[in-house]
Formats: sequence, structure tokens, C-alpha cells
Amino acid sequence: MLPGNYKMKKYKILYAEDDETLAFLTKDNLLEHQYEVDHFANGAACLKAFGTSKYDVCILDIMLPGMDGFAIAEAIRKVNHEIPIIFLSAKTLKEDKLKGLRIGADDYLVKPFSIEDRDIYCPVKKEQCGREKNVSGWHI
Repeated sequence: MLPGNYKMKKYKILYAEDDETLAFLTKDNLLEHQYEVDHFANGAACLKAFGTSKYDVCILDIMLPGMDGFAIAEAIRKVNHEIPIIFLSAKTLKEDKLKGLRIGADDYLVKPFSIEDRDIYCPVKKEQCGREKNVSGWHI
């Protein structure tokens, strides 16, 4: 227990993923690690939420209905250069990863991933401590 009235900050995550099963598992895992998560299955709804709420980290799929993750990240970067953005995508081409980083993402994780092997909360914790662009462990 922490002394006095001290409370640890609960980081709020904006999470865009249209795969219902993956979204449930990832969100559940993040909640278990004490993150607050707002999940959206539609890109346009995700961007609207970003404009009305305060988030600490964005986790974005790329292939979303309504608006893709690249477009969401570009719109976010126009108004906020500091919030960490992590892409979580099935797109595995080097060009896609580089495009995401050029837009302003801080990391790019490839699906499928194993919660046990590659915890999504590891890059989120990294973003809490400091920012450096990364593609699956490779610094650029």
C-alpha cells in the first residue's frame, strides 16, 4: 500500500481495433495491468474520441473501417506531437512499418502476437518512461 493519499496515475489508452476477439483479449490484458482502455472498432469513432478525451497512449490497428490507422495517426500528429502512438497491425511489409514511423508512431508491433511472448504493455511502459522510435526492437 502506498503511503498517505498518494495514488499511482492510471494511464488511459486509446485503442483502435476492429477484430472483436483480439480487441477483447488485448483490452483485458491491459486492464489486468492497471491501464484504463477506451476501445473503438471504427477509425472515425476513434478519432472523434481523441478530440473529446485526454489519452496518454494510442494503440492503433491500421486496417480499420471508417478511417485507417495511418490517417488517424496523421490527424493526431497535427494537434499533438507528444502522445505516444503504437501501431498494432497485420501489415508486415517494411514499407508499412516505415510509413507508420514517418507519420510519427513510436513503435510498430506485428500481429499475430502472443500476450506471453510480446506483451503489448511493454511498449506502453516504455512510452511512459521516454520516447524513442522503434520497430519491433530495432531502433532507427
